[in-house]
Amino acid sequence: MTQLLITDVAPRDGLQNQPTDLPTADKAWLVQALADCGLPRIEATSFVSPQAVPRMADAPALMAAVAPLAASHLCVLTPNLKGLARAAQAGAQEVCVVLSATETMNRRNIRMGLDEAEATCREVLAQARDMRLRSRAYVAVAFACPYEGATPPEVTLRLARRMAEGGADEVVIADTIGAAHPGEVQALARIAVDELGAQRVGIHLHDTRGLGLANAWAAMQAGVRRFDSSAGGVGGCPFAPGAAGNLATEDLVWLAQASGYETGVDLPALMRVIDEFGRRLGQPLGGRSHAWLRRHLGLADAGSLQ
Repeated sequence: MTQLLITDVAPRDGLQNQPTDLPTADKAWLVQALADCGLPRIEATSFVSPQAVPRMADAPALMAAVAPLAASHLCVLTPNLKGLARAAQAGAQEVCVVLSATETMNRRNIRMGLDEAEATCREVLAQARDMRLRSRAYVAVAFACPYEGATPPEVTLRLARRMAEGGADEVVIADTIGAAHPGEVQALARIAVDELGAQRVGIHLHDTRGLGLANAWAAMQAGVRRFDSSAGGVGGCPFAPGAAGNLATEDLVWLAQASGYETGVDLPALMRVIDEFGRRLGQPLGGRSHAWLRRHLGLADAGSLQ
């Protein structure tokens, strides 16, 4: 059975723009609970400026709380060399950089132009390699930018190649605002997989236009075996207008399992974690299949759980 590797980004991408500031202890519970469900990788936090992303200000404390998971399960976002140094000091073993595919998105996100942002990402990747840390590189707004419109596929592919050449162990094609459709996902993903290899290509999807699962299926058919998703569909980029919630992990796991792919994820356990996560966050969570999965799996109504 073909194995998919899922990275749950709820603790980082899911929480970074929430109105509720979840306590560090609750974030640590979420990270541990997701690992206990069988999720092989969790994007735990980001080492960014607390002024830019206040919800991630507790990154060192969170890493201390989940230290036993660092080597086997966790990755963290490190946008620059300062963030990389802080992450390494906190015990991170895998780091991520984000390079937006357009000039305007980089300037709005990190106040750098595209060339400078690319150089910074390559510096972080090179130093991470010297420190013997694993690394991922996101190519954000890979299909469309909220400021510049459609992103030419050749631009995304060029940047993906550059990140791979720079030493990224995995290059993640990110549909940051959920603008892609299955045809273009499959076409771009197939080229990326052919050039870089299935073990080096991931995809990060949002469900803004209701095509998250369809796009995931298209990527699977193109040979992608690494996917980002978020428990309960929580999250979105605070610097990208129109970026609705991420593809829900429970939707992705159900699609994979129903289609003959192995994920290693205990779906009933994940559903219970999502219920508790929603309670702690103070809002109902759940992807498109959530209500049906609850009935299908014979789970109690979320409102009646204690």
